Amino acid sequence: MKNVLIGVSVLGSMFTFAQEKDSANVKKIDEVIMNTYIKKDSDYSNKMSLKAIENPQVYSSIDKAILENQVIYTVDAAFRNIPGLQTMWTANGRAGDGGAYVNLRGFVSSNSLRNGVLGSITGTIDAINLEKVEVLKGPSGTLFGSLLTSYGGVINRVTKKPFDTFGGNISLSGGNYDTYRASVDINTPLTKDKKLLFRLNSAYTNEGTFQTEGYRRNLAIAPSLSYNPTDRLNINFEMELFNMKSMSDQTFFFYSGKYLQKVNNIKDLNLDYKNSYLGKDLNNTGRSINFFGQVNYKISNTIKSSTNISTSSSYSDGFMPYLYFMGDDPTKMYRSDQSTRDSRKKAINFQQNFNGDFRIGNLRNRVVLGFDYLRINNDQNFFDVNGFDKGPDGSSIPVPLHQPGFDFTNFNGTALQAQYDAMAGNETPYLIKSIQNNYAVYLSNVLNVTDNLSVLMALRVDRFSNKPGIVDPKTLETAKAFNQTFFSPKLGIVYEVIKDKVSLFGNYQNSFKNLDYYTNTEGQMTTAVPEQANQMEGGIKTSLFNGKISSTLSYYNIKVKDALRSTPNPKYNNAQTQDGTIVSKGVELEINAYLVKGFTAIAGFTYNDSSYTKADKSVLNRRPNTSGSPYLVNLYASYQFLDGNLKGLGFGVGGNYASSNKIVNMLDPDTGTNNVFTLPSYIVLNANAFYDAKKFRIGIKVDNFTNQHYWIGYTTANPQRLINALGSVTYKF
Repeated sequence: MKNVLIGVSVLGSMFTFAQEKDSANVKKIDEVIMNTYIKKDSDYSNKMSLKAIENPQVYSSIDKAILENQVIYTVDAAFRNIPGLQTMWTANGRAGDGGAYVNLRGFVSSNSLRNGVLGSITGTIDAINLEKVEVLKGPSGTLFGSLLTSYGGVINRVTKKPFDTFGGNISLSGGNYDTYRASVDINTPLTKDKKLLFRLNSAYTNEGTFQTEGYRRNLAIAPSLSYNPTDRLNINFEMELFNMKSMSDQTFFFYSGKYLQKVNNIKDLNLDYKNSYLGKDLNNTGRSINFFGQVNYKISNTIKSSTNISTSSSYSDGFMPYLYFMGDDPTKMYRSDQSTRDSRKKAINFQQNFNGDFRIGNLRNRVVLGFDYLRINNDQNFFDVNGFDKGPDGSSIPVPLHQPGFDFTNFNGTALQAQYDAMAGNETPYLIKSIQNNYAVYLSNVLNVTDNLSVLMALRVDRFSNKPGIVDPKTLETAKAFNQTFFSPKLGIVYEVIKDKVSLFGNYQNSFKNLDYYTNTEGQMTTAVPEQANQMEGGIKTSLFNGKISSTLSYYNIKVKDALRSTPNPKYNNAQTQDGTIVSKGVELEINAYLVKGFTAIAGFTYNDSSYTKADKSVLNRRPNTSGSPYLVNLYASYQFLDGNLKGLGFGVGGNYASSNKIVNMLDPDTGTNNVFTLPSYIVLNANAFYDAKKFRIGIKVDNFTNQHYWIGYTTANPQRLINALGSVTYKF
């Protein structure tokens, strides 16, 4: 254990090796690689313990030690280490839907799972209580349902757990853009017999902006309690509070209009990258509170029970300004706001799993039988000023982008609130009110036909009940409740060409989405059938040199059918038909390597080809504007001195490449012109250095050290932070 203390905090090492003492090989590697090791095995991807080499599903994971090396303190920033994951929209704290949105395999996804159950957060997710983040690739509805997943994959946060000795750390950080942070991690037994354990993780972060206006203040509090009355019984209680007060990041929307015939790239707009085009006091308060309870019981040597209950509650109140383009003139933009007032979303998730590991004859069976109940209560209240700038007739008008001396700061909190006050009593809010209940039973079995061949078979049955609220605030019309039942199968095959070293795998995965009502071409409100996605995937996995080099190479094909597509007519502009088809296919490569003593690297390359194969003519055979960049590359390499006078010193460098991203990609149905608007490709480079001793750690990073001007977007354009540096000092006890 002496060597392990280098590069790993006392707190982290006690937990890590307590969890990994069942694997001699893994422990041996950890002792060498120290805090650059990335553990690949997962207890959550199939709701059972499977080695990465024998898992037919593709997944990536990033350990907290990598985040510590890179001086990263949010889960959202950690995503840059995941192959094929592209951030599309940063978190804004809005109740219900305010969390960060990312793209996986051509589909939009968000972070909704924590230790395999409900754990939604609508603001910036602090990594203070993060052990690792896992990303399961492809549609995973069979084990995780439809309400918390996307067709591209599932993001799961694995949290730190209490352990049986006293320890912890205190950390202070600071950097440019008025960034400062304080965090604490304290663990202690509460009883002499060490059966009752407590851990507290907490952090406060203040961040400014590289633009003229903007800020973010985050408070995270995450206590956890573990009770182990017997060797068979374990009880856990945890809580998360994330409170964010902020001014939302600058966001440009691009609506249809002839201006798209004059500009087709964000650079064509000649925007001032450092100008927020906003004034002061456009504040929003967002809050997420989650509670978790778990009871684990070992029924016998072959059967275990896990009972889980979690609750999630989000709240927001405040302004949400945005900027947009439409009409004929690309030199003018519109300004607007969509505020929330006492907006809330609550959910509760109950999950019971029984895991078995037994033999029938000579055949090993690893089984999970589960029941899942999820209830979501939407009570979200949106208010809009319908354009901040008004013409004589009260209609929204644009403002000039490049007029010298124009005062963009007049779009501020005081002026916006005055408009809302003037509208009092005559507002038409956009309300999202509904109660959704989902009941599910699932069964999954991994059968070892031989020592080298295993087959995974799984099936889920969902009963979905939706009780919509008011669907038209003007007429107070209420939609009728409806119920749907859906079956979701899964099949996986793994053949280990070289046992525990090289495997060939293939999978069929399914997921689905329960849609709401839509207006058909006759103007009638129609209940949609569940939309569904089916994936076929095959590839190869390796784990060589006692796990020092691991890799995954795969090809996937995802077909989504029964998607809603627009079919407008002169009478009903919002008419839709549910017969659309989207096909997303691609290649993914991930490599994790401990090449020489002290030197490690993680790298990924992905290519995605997505298109509508059946849709209205405006988007037929085109890449969806929510599919992100086709090509993505990530790389991070680090070296740490393990011996000599420089023992404990380490440094690393890495970066990300993304090809161009078409956030508008359609044929104008009225003019027949090709409307395409693109965010350009980018390369962002980051560097870090650290010195780790027994009682303290010093770290520094410089992100985007080439000062790249780059944009991300979810049908939008959002400028990203310029060069920024941060230093941290940690005391360990």
